[in-house]
Amino acid sequence: MNEEALIRLLDDVRSGRVSITDALSALRWLPFADLGFAKADTHRPLRRGAPEAVYCPGKSVAQIIEIATVLRRGGGPVLLTRAPADVAAAVAEALPGATYVADARLIVLGEAPRSRTGCVGVLTGGTGDLSVAEEAAWTAEVMGAEVVRAYDLGVSGLHRLGAHRDLLERARVLVVAAGMDGALPAVVAGLTRVPVIGVPTSVGYGAHLGGLAPLLTMLNACAPGVAVVNIDNGFGAGYLAACINGNAAGANAGGVTEVSGEAHASRVP
Repeated sequence: MNEEALIRLLDDVRSGRVSITDALSALRWLPFADLGFAKADTHRPLRRGAPEAVYCPGKSVAQIIEIATVLRRGGGPVLLTRAPADVAAAVAEALPGATYVADARLIVLGEAPRSRTGCVGVLTGGTGDLSVAEEAAWTAEVMGAEVVRAYDLGVSGLHRLGAHRDLLERARVLVVAAGMDGALPAVVAGLTRVPVIGVPTSVGYGAHLGGLAPLLTMLNACAPGVAVVNIDNGFGAGYLAACINGNAAGANAGGVTEVSGEAHASRVP
């Protein structure tokens, strides 16, 4: 149940359209829905401003569908993360309106907000980081942020970053996904005044150690203003970016222009 749904329910009780008994029945779902194998957090949209996401690995298709069905009752979009194509096909058959974003391994239930605010920039070091970056971008979009993507800007061809200096000025927060040596977030942080969220990816050779090398590089960034999420955690980066973006929008109320978006946000060439 999100804030709008709760306001409607209370208004319906006040006007007599809904009885107190029926309202109590609806509110019983408010803290969480106990499914036996899971406790779906139906209260999260009120508490956090975004619904619980469903991490698909380790769950059966039936469990994923049941959890998703309960969470969708809140009315807002729901994300199913790290979903392979066969799971996405089964979910789409059971839950009409599901959208599978193959690049992000993400299922989106419901529509992302068409009116988006602020600006979250999502950058990558290379094309190999794209799936993690897309997970971050879509997560931020579903949480109401305008997202601008700028990919393949790694330090081996750093002159490419200069073509996107407008994004470094415009964004309220930047997500930077990079594998190999993971140096790009520190470089970006030295060129912008906004927070930078580093996402180490498991892309690289040998001593890269499955993403550990870029993780340590980002944690040791010499440029201040870099926060780091776990290896390949695009969802966590996108969520944090949307929170920072939303808080900045609140702080700058009156000077914020909402941007009407389609299913995909604009991409920086």
